[in-house]
Amino acid sequence: MTYHPAEERYSRLPYHACGRHGLKLPSIALGLWHNFGAGNDLDNCRAMLRRAFDLGITHFDLANNYGPPPGSAEETFGRLLREDLAPWRDELVIASKAGYVMWPGPYGDGGSRKYLFNSLHQSLRRLGVDYLDIFYHHRPDPATPLEESMQALADMVRQGKVLYVGLSNYPAPLLQQAARLLDELGAPCLINQVKYSMLERTVEAATLPACAANGIGCIAFSPLAGGQLSDRYLHGIPADSRAASASPFLSASVLTPERLRLLQALHDIAQARGQKLSQLALQWVLRTPAMTTALIGASRVSQIEDAVAAVQAPALDAATLAQIDALLAAR
Repeated sequence: MTYHPAEERYSRLPYHACGRHGLKLPSIALGLWHNFGAGNDLDNCRAMLRRAFDLGITHFDLANNYGPPPGSAEETFGRLLREDLAPWRDELVIASKAGYVMWPGPYGDGGSRKYLFNSLHQSLRRLGVDYLDIFYHHRPDPATPLEESMQALADMVRQGKVLYVGLSNYPAPLLQQAARLLDELGAPCLINQVKYSMLERTVEAATLPACAANGIGCIAFSPLAGGQLSDRYLHGIPADSRAASASPFLSASVLTPERLRLLQALHDIAQARGQKLSQLALQWVLRTPAMTTALIGASRVSQIEDAVAAVQAPALDAATLAQIDALLAAR
């Protein structure tokens, strides 16, 4: 069936300027990390992308190594872009990254000019697009001079293969150095992607202030802490859950009795607001002006709908924020 996006799609979400830049991003972005690989149901992937766009999610986040296997998430998105979303390409912000291992040998990982350009070209082919809206260096590479990596990113912009560049997993001092280099090269850093949630607040001390000081937008990945900040683990560890499957992204050992009590207390706050815990967690991440958007993962349409509904809920008031802070400080 031919897809036609909802006419009211831009009435659902707020769009925020990304740092000092003119590009506006929706407060919720959809990541295609582990649910758009070769083994995932294509019809479900199609339904999620369609519903996301219908709800005003224009920003889709990928990386060269997303799948599994690596590269397959870009291939899935590329196919669905061709079949469904191609007429609306100018309304989409498509992002990808490079920085983790992708192929054997000395040129398949890191931050060298060769690796970054080869990765970009491969991503463009898999996605079937002429350019990316955002291209990130996925992580710092201590074996490559920072100047080389930033020059490669700037040259991608100069060549028209990338509109904006971003950084991911860069600590504050390195982020500031990279931002200065990119400014000097005429390709200022648009956005920094950081791990941030109620349970992971390390970036608050220096990284978020560095983004604000340098006019860089910020996008939070893992805002639900690998699924902890959902209703999934309120009564223990389900047999079919990520924590029960020896996932490297959420260990069952993290879900101690103390952690489960904290999750239950946060859930109670959410319930008092008429929300799910996941919705409270997303609102909390977006409470600070330094955060441009929250990056969600989804395995079904209802999770995307829940995320958009979270943004539409009344803002967290001072009393609720104080209650949450007290719980987090006591853990």
